[in-house]
Amino acid sequence: MTDQNRRLTAAETKGLRTAKELEAHIAWLDTFTPAALGILAIASGIYTYLGVSSLLEDTGAMSFFAAVAYSVAVSVGIFVFWSFMLRLLPAMRNAAGYIGLTVMMIVGSLAIIAMSSWLNAAALAGSAAVEQHLDTTVRDYQTSLEQAHNIALSAQALRQEVRRAREAFEALAEQERSGELSGTAGEGAVYRVLRQKTEELQSLETQIGEQQPLIAAAYEQGNATLGRMRSLTVAPGRVDQRSVAFSEESVRLAGVISNLNQYSVALLVARAAADLPASVVLPELDGRTATIRDAQSSTIGSVLDALDQRSQTLGQAAAEVLALEPPQETAYNPISSADAVIRYAGNFVPSWAGAIAIDLLPGVLVFILAITQAAIRNGRDGLSIEETLTLADLKAAISAMKDVEASMDQSDTEILRRVQDEPAVLKTHKPAAE
Repeated sequence: MTDQNRRLTAAETKGLRTAKELEAHIAWLDTFTPAALGILAIASGIYTYLGVSSLLEDTGAMSFFAAVAYSVAVSVGIFVFWSFMLRLLPAMRNAAGYIGLTVMMIVGSLAIIAMSSWLNAAALAGSAAVEQHLDTTVRDYQTSLEQAHNIALSAQALRQEVRRAREAFEALAEQERSGELSGTAGEGAVYRVLRQKTEELQSLETQIGEQQPLIAAAYEQGNATLGRMRSLTVAPGRVDQRSVAFSEESVRLAGVISNLNQYSVALLVARAAADLPASVVLPELDGRTATIRDAQSSTIGSVLDALDQRSQTLGQAAAEVLALEPPQETAYNPISSADAVIRYAGNFVPSWAGAIAIDLLPGVLVFILAITQAAIRNGRDGLSIEETLTLADLKAAISAMKDVEASMDQSDTEILRRVQDEPAVLKTHKPAAE
C-alpha cells in the first residue's frame, strides 16, 4: 500500500485529534495572553515605582520622573522578555536550542528579580520591615539596659564586702583601745592604723551607697524611654516620621545606658582593694618601753597581714563583677524600606513570594506552552500533510483552488481579448504609403 493510500492507525488518529484540539486551545489562549502579560508587567512597574520612590530622598519633579522612567523601563523589559520566551522557547525542536533558551530565561529571571522584585517587596512590606527594624532595635536596647543594670547592681553588692571589712577593723580598733591586742590600752600607734583603714573603708562604703539612688533613677528613666520607643514602633502614621522620633529617644536611652555603666563601682572597689595594704601610713611607735614598742610592732604586722587578706577578698569580688560581660554597644541606624525588606527577608516570606511571583509567573506559562507544543508535534510526527488535513482544511483548500482557477480564467480571457484587439490597432496605425 502506498503512502497516499495507507490508512491511519488508531494511535495516529488519536494523536492527530489531540494535536488539533491543543492547537485550537492555543489559538484561543493567544487572543488574550499578550494583554494578560501586559497587565502583569504594568502591575510590576507600579510596585517598582513605589519601591523606587521610597529610596529617593528628594521629592521634587526630577525624582518623580526618574522613578516613573525606571518603572516604565521595568514594565517594558518584563513584557518584551517574556514575549520572546513565550514565542521562541516552545518552538525549539532540538535539545541544544531548548537548553540554551532555558538558561537565558533563568539569567533573565535573575535580572528581573534584581531590578524589580526586591523593589516590589519593598512596596509590599517596606513599612512593616522598618517597624521590624525598630522592634529589633528596641529589644537590643532593652538587653543592653538590663545588662548595664545587672552589672551596676552586682557592683552594689560589693558594699556588703566593704562593710564587713570596715566592721572587722572597727572592732579591732575597739579591742586595741581596751588593750586586748597589743596589751596596752589607749589610742596608740596600732589604734591609729586601724582607725585609718576603718575610715578609708567607711568612705568607700559611702561612695558605693551614693550610687544606689542614681542607679535606680537611671533604670527607671531607661524603662520609660523604652516604653516610648515601643509605642513609636506600633503607632499609627508614616513610619519614616516615627523613625525620626524613635532616633531621638534612642539617643536618650544610649545616654542612660552609658550612665549606668559609669555607676558601676566595681573598678573603684578593685582599686581601693589594691591600695588598702599599700597605703598604710605607719605611725611612730609611742610605747613607753621597748617591750611595749615591740608589742605594737608585732600587732601592726598582724594588722598588715589582715589588711592584705581583706584586700585579696575585696579584689577577687570586684574582679568577678568586672568579668561580667559588658552590655553590647547599641545604636539605632535609620534604614530604608528596601534595605529593611532585604535585612529581614526571613520575616516577610509571603511578601517576597508575591513580589517575585508577579514577575516570574509568565515563566510558568512558557513551560506550559513548551509542553503543549511538544505534545502537538508528537501527535503530528510521521504524518504527511495530506493525512493531517481536516474537512475544514480541505474545504478551505478547494475554495482557494477555485479562486486561483477563476483568477487564471480571468487572466486568459483578458489576454485573448488583447490578442483579438491587436489587428484592429495595427490597421488604425497603418502607414499612408500603403
